[in-house]
Amino acid sequence: MTLHLLSGGAAQALVARMKGDRDIHGTFGAVGAMQGKLLAGEACDVLILTQALIDQLAADGHVHPGSITPLGIVKTGVAVRSGDPHPDVSNGAALKSALLRAPGVYFPDPQKATAGIHFMKVLKALGVDADLHDRIRTFPNGATAMGAMATSDQEGAIGCTQVTEILFTAGVDLVGLLPKEFELATVYTAAVCTKARDPQSAREFIALLAGDEAAPVRAQCGFEMR
Repeated sequence: MTLHLLSGGAAQALVARMKGDRDIHGTFGAVGAMQGKLLAGEACDVLILTQALIDQLAADGHVHPGSITPLGIVKTGVAVRSGDPHPDVSNGAALKSALLRAPGVYFPDPQKATAGIHFMKVLKALGVDADLHDRIRTFPNGATAMGAMATSDQEGAIGCTQVTEILFTAGVDLVGLLPKEFELATVYTAAVCTKARDPQSAREFIALLAGDEAAPVRAQCGFEMR
């Protein structure tokens, strides 16, 4: 039986590397968009979203509380096209300078994506949102944003999304994490949907993703332990 999964883009690489020969139908994107798909009635056996959203959905009866399993912490980073110089982003002033020099700034949906919502707040806190207005490029999720930056002809473009999505995308390099004062560390959590057609298989797949066998893969994909 096909296992249907709705997930934030942060877990796409982990699922791809751990699914083996399982028949997984995965939809990945901004966590808000995935929540919307679930609530609209889309088939779902396994959810992987932020801890806050999973807790909310559990309270509303959409996931089994006993199945809730954290996968790890995902931080948000800064990226450039592969081969482009790596700017200094070690503190707020350096990040502001790098952004103002960039011909394009790529990041996920500032309304529905965890990293996009946060990074728009960072741009406003740095006072550069108006200056960059015509250079901002937003996309449905971080992987799409990074893919667009990778294929752009904008030397010196800067992207921001979760580290897992940067590492997953060919053609972009991780420069570093957001400066400490703007750090975003998000706990991603899996759970079995109450409408799962095969809850046992869903539980088994979550146990695989969160288990010891997958620990090195989680680390390689950008997940950190608590």
